[in-house]
Amino acid sequence: MPTSAILISSDRAASGIRPDRTTALLSDKLSALGFDVVHNAVVPDDKLGIVKTLRAWVNEGIEVILISGGTGVAPTDVTPEATLEVITRRVPGMEEAMRRVSHEKTPFAMLARGVVGIARSSLVINLPGSPTGAVENLEVVAPVLEHALELIQGGTPDG
Repeated sequence: MPTSAILISSDRAASGIRPDRTTALLSDKLSALGFDVVHNAVVPDDKLGIVKTLRAWVNEGIEVILISGGTGVAPTDVTPEATLEVITRRVPGMEEAMRRVSHEKTPFAMLARGVVGIARSSLVINLPGSPTGAVENLEVVAPVLEHALELIQGGTPDG
């Protein structure tokens, strides 16, 4: 069973001002997709904290790492920058697909800066901070996750 982890980047959730409703939804979705959710954490919108957590999970070999929150244009939205510090290759097709589907639901998707990329054998996926948006974006990329992991781990495109 492939491994996964969920990181929530939110000052308000990390400080207890608002409850984290996203982790449970993403965990349920990952489990339904056949993933073992081995870690989840909530951190403030802090680049260094996000990078530290991502690196630890990448070093552990977690196969899919989801990060929800911090992908917009506010000054505190630093998730893409933190992710870019950890990944070595981007997967722009997944980024584009998530934004395209999101834009069909809301024009605010044009402000999304989430990235998707590879760090060692891990696929790191930035998702919106809203619980609904996070799940909807995961559903967009879900059909290709298994194949992406096969390729990341050395498989060949033709099987």
